[in-house]
Amino acid sequence: MDHFTTRPELCGTFGAVASTHWIASAVAMRILEAGGNAFDAGACAGFVLQIVEPHLNGPGGDVPILVTRANDTGPTVICGQGPAPAAATIEHFQNLGLDLIPGTGLLAPCVPGAFGAWLTMLRDYGTVSVRDVLEPAIYYANNGHPILKNAVNTINSVKELFQNEWKTSSATFLPNGSAPEPGSLFTNKPLGAFYERVIKHAESVSGSREKQIQAAIDYWYKGEAAEVIERFCTETEALDVSGQRHRGLLTADDLNNWSPPLEKATSVTHGEYSLFKCGAWSQGPALLQAVQILQGSGIADYAPESADYVHLVTETIKLVMADRDAWYGDEIDVPMETLLSKDYANMRRSFIGDTASLEIRPGTLNSTAPKLPPVHPKGAQGAPSAIAGGGEPTMAQNTATTSLPLNKFQRGDTCHIDVVDRWGNMVSATPSGGWLQSNPLIPELGFALGTRMQMFWLQPGLPNSLKPGKRPRTTLTPSMAFKDGKPYLAFGTPGGDQQEQWSLQLWLNHIVHGRPLQQAIETPAFHTDHMIASFWPREASLGSLIMEERYDSATISELQKRGHHITVGAPWSEGRLSACSYESGAGGTLLRAGANPRGMQGYAIVR
Repeated sequence: MDHFTTRPELCGTFGAVASTHWIASAVAMRILEAGGNAFDAGACAGFVLQIVEPHLNGPGGDVPILVTRANDTGPTVICGQGPAPAAATIEHFQNLGLDLIPGTGLLAPCVPGAFGAWLTMLRDYGTVSVRDVLEPAIYYANNGHPILKNAVNTINSVKELFQNEWKTSSATFLPNGSAPEPGSLFTNKPLGAFYERVIKHAESVSGSREKQIQAAIDYWYKGEAAEVIERFCTETEALDVSGQRHRGLLTADDLNNWSPPLEKATSVTHGEYSLFKCGAWSQGPALLQAVQILQGSGIADYAPESADYVHLVTETIKLVMADRDAWYGDEIDVPMETLLSKDYANMRRSFIGDTASLEIRPGTLNSTAPKLPPVHPKGAQGAPSAIAGGGEPTMAQNTATTSLPLNKFQRGDTCHIDVVDRWGNMVSATPSGGWLQSNPLIPELGFALGTRMQMFWLQPGLPNSLKPGKRPRTTLTPSMAFKDGKPYLAFGTPGGDQQEQWSLQLWLNHIVHGRPLQQAIETPAFHTDHMIASFWPREASLGSLIMEERYDSATISELQKRGHHITVGAPWSEGRLSACSYESGAGGTLLRAGANPRGMQGYAIVR
């Protein structure tokens, strides 16, 4: 049966790009057209996203990247998730009287990993220079880009905070004392100047492409950026969501001693496909667990718009997210082989009943009881005393229709980029963190630091307990799939705790139900917040189910009868998926891509 979509599924033979901003997609295609490969294009787009989506990511943030060459047997993970600083101990936060790491301010930054990860990919997999990948970002930083309405909304949500507390942010984001007008040209000249200094230094060191890239990495992690970051964190007391002012913990030594780990991706098989994710320092394996559970569930018998489908997927997500919170973490022996096994999936599937679960139920593994963090049902302790900008923006609401006051949490999402070139090389990356609303702007560098450390727990003995040098269990989670042993699909979405949920829906819509990429993306979507939230204030909304208004009223009514606590959102409010595919056959090679109409800014380009 044919289904109407707002956009065509794009097909071509030369290259495919899909991202959460049309300018990033355009500059990536420009790199491909100039002879670059997917890795060159992905890096260029990544730096441009820092400029054009400043409320969703920045140079001080993080990015996990999945990369594969056409002839690789599986993807490699380039981990742009930096670790906790050496001074970040549980005792330090306890001495400050804190039981959660604040969601804003200078206590929460990890080592900023995005710059190192993008340039590591460029150095090891790319073909072009530092100048080639940074010049488009510099152009938009210096000459301006049409600022998004949601970015302006975010700036307005923290206007008073900037004016009264984070005054270094005002000069850039409140020119002439007010937020820019949506669609007006917006610049960040301090950031443009910093990236110009990176290029100048890199080119002064060597004429070799690889040595220039390494020099740029060293300039960041062993040079100017590291020194300025330490000085800013040491000298600045920033108000955060705790209601107190704190200095930062990051030092130059923390940056000096870090480089992006390169790791083998984690995977499961699904028929002729292999699905790949980052390891247990991310929430990526939760998608793999969900696929294992659903393979034996009869999910193919239920249309994606049906109550049976929504119920089964939602109950599966509740189980795998409980396992995520009880078992996943960095620097520990996560029993991943058991978690991803068919026997464990069969056992977990037996927990799914005809009604909605209102419990968080992690599984027992190898006779070992799970270690679950504290569960605080949403609203049970009263509304938190929030300072705007706390937590991670997620696409939980449509900012165009929400009645949420701007002095509370400004909702949005993060970023995503997929690239496939004509040779079959692939990139899938989910940059985030270092938002303009995360902490005060560092004036010499033109960016803020991240707040990813808020995902740690301050209770000892949990898989994701805080420890110096440890990576927080991030929500950032790109996806990649092989078909018959060859690279086939790169996909992902912004959205915090919802990323695996929307990615799972795309996977099922496309792989199980055979819907083309654009249709799979546009199919009505949903999510649950029935989990321990990864971001401050770490609450759980038990039994929740948020569905787009496009679902039939009978479907919504049936799910309510099954015990789901339903919120009906705007018609196009769930996620911002994008995807690119590559398939070679007897008739030739076809590249396809789709991007999300939700959010009114993501676009795919194929030719």
